[in-house]
Amino acid sequence: MINWLSNPKRFERFAVPASRICGWLALLLILPGIYFSLWASPEAEGFGHGVRILYIHAPSAWVAMAGYSTIAVMSFISFIWRHPLADRVAYNCAIPGAVFTALALATGSLWGSQSWMTWWVWDGRNTSFLVLLFIYLGYIAIWAAMDNRRLAARIAGIIAMVGAINLPIIKFSVDWWDDDVLHQKATIMTTDGPGFAASMMLPLMLMFFGVSFFFAWVVMRSVLRDIRIQREANARNVTTPAQATLTKMKS
Repeated sequence: MINWLSNPKRFERFAVPASRICGWLALLLILPGIYFSLWASPEAEGFGHGVRILYIHAPSAWVAMAGYSTIAVMSFISFIWRHPLADRVAYNCAIPGAVFTALALATGSLWGSQSWMTWWVWDGRNTSFLVLLFIYLGYIAIWAAMDNRRLAARIAGIIAMVGAINLPIIKFSVDWWDDDVLHQKATIMTTDGPGFAASMMLPLMLMFFGVSFFFAWVVMRSVLRDIRIQREANARNVTTPAQATLTKMKS
């Protein structure tokens, strides 16, 4: 499957309909998700209307980590099999991934100010998630600073793979350190079942899947744009010498 999609034409045949499906699914899930999150879901005991921040914060954090996981996997594929398209997928995950990471940090800070009367605590989860944002920004900066795209992809890919060590730290920080007073342990995927009421699970799941499909739509559209730009550039490079030769012969 990886080798099949590594060909730009085959990837394009897959991504064009897939991006449309993801776009429509994102729209169909996010719109009712917003409705249930902001209006139809009840207040939470002890949190009041502040719980509505959770419906943005948790999906944003999930997509931020999923996006970085994709970057690390694509970087590994590029490093081993030298598929340039894998680098393009990784690169196009970086900017939206960084945006969702910043959104998760901002909404988490707002959630803390409403629920625990503090905007920020240097606990394991907050600190490791802030590190994730810095890794995202460093990855983007390497691509922006280097004209040699192959070298940029190589260096950025190595940093992405090394930075993946931070993902399990984010995930298990609440279990590893007792200083985390703001974040609760796993609530949705537990052996005892979800720790949320059904009225909270519905908007949360709608936003989880809706934002995930939106992220996939953004990434695939960006990769498709890059493929078309590269194809047009290759076409110009092929036709320009031929035109110059014909002009010389006429003169």
